[in-house]
Amino acid sequence: MDLDTQFPAVSDLRERARRRVPHFVFEYLDSSTGKEDQSVRNRARLQDVQFWPSILEGRFDCDTTTSFLGRDYPVPFGCAPVGMSGIMWPRAEKILSAACAEAGIPYCMSTVATVVPETLAPTIGDQGWFQMYMPSNPEYRADMLDRAKAAGFHTLIVTVDTPFESSRERQRRANLTIPPKINLAMLWSMLLHPAWTMGTLQEGIPSLKLCEEYAAKAAAGNPNEFHSLAHAGHIIRGQPGWTDIEDIRALWDGPMLVKGVQQAPDAKRLVDIGVDAIWVSNHSGRQFDGGPASISCLPAIRAAVPDTPLVFDSGVTGGLDILRALALGADFVMLGRAFHYAVGALAEKGPPHLIKMLRDDMVSNMGQMGARSLDGLSSRLIDETTP
Repeated sequence: MDLDTQFPAVSDLRERARRRVPHFVFEYLDSSTGKEDQSVRNRARLQDVQFWPSILEGRFDCDTTTSFLGRDYPVPFGCAPVGMSGIMWPRAEKILSAACAEAGIPYCMSTVATVVPETLAPTIGDQGWFQMYMPSNPEYRADMLDRAKAAGFHTLIVTVDTPFESSRERQRRANLTIPPKINLAMLWSMLLHPAWTMGTLQEGIPSLKLCEEYAAKAAAGNPNEFHSLAHAGHIIRGQPGWTDIEDIRALWDGPMLVKGVQQAPDAKRLVDIGVDAIWVSNHSGRQFDGGPASISCLPAIRAAVPDTPLVFDSGVTGGLDILRALALGADFVMLGRAFHYAVGALAEKGPPHLIKMLRDDMVSNMGQMGARSLDGLSSRLIDETTP
């Protein structure tokens, strides 16, 4: 199979993943919330970012390397955290973390993954980032951070843009709950996708294993509280305030980012607290349908914290989008859905192919712009206010 010709774009991986996994699995990954207007805005605003092409530059090579938080990377992108990652394909977290380690790029594990940090210790290499939904229980916070550090995760991501649950109507229509409760329609879809089903049965039904461990502790201490909750994820997903960020900063001695920032004053306040980098994101439209596109927030945040590293996600579907984000102020870009389309489409072969595809797309577009490196991309932006 010639992957370069059969799957030259993320959209090709998405389509093959759609055919290879049960309907409820695809809807979980692919859907947003509400009418999905914010997802549309994410794409539309990214597509509005344009560059001037360049001609007669002669022969040259394009350098895609970068440094971020004191580490060198061959490309300025990595794998973003996705909850219930293992539902997309059996062993997804292991496949993705191993591929990222091999490529030398970050892999970010979600608190609500289907594995615990210790499971990925053999596969993350030196590329482990850990994403935390902050528990309200201080004991759970400290224990979770200790476990992540001991397993080899060196960078902490604290997600703050999920104060309430979102509706995610497409996911509800697909009858997917967390953990999954199989009904006849889901069973039929599983029978129609035997490779996914057999692999999943061998691995075990996906569940929020890390959350369940802390839920068991909570149940032992207060059974009535535990049984009133919809699922174990509620145990570790608190509603943090500013002082909680200060508490986590004091607990974690490595690089710490806050994910889900869209307003410049918030970014500045977080930097003042001691956060090492800001992650500009709207959760790829999965939480709130009435907000701005993430790319629209990026320039103001860059202006507010000019010396702070910035990560960007939401709506990225190719190498050109990565360049767009870098040009508007990001230092690094993370992709969630794209990596999971890749693993759903091609299992172990998917993530390496996606990484190559994204880099090739970056190089092609850098060549069109005459950009020899990632520095100076902003100078090639088209300013539509200029006559």
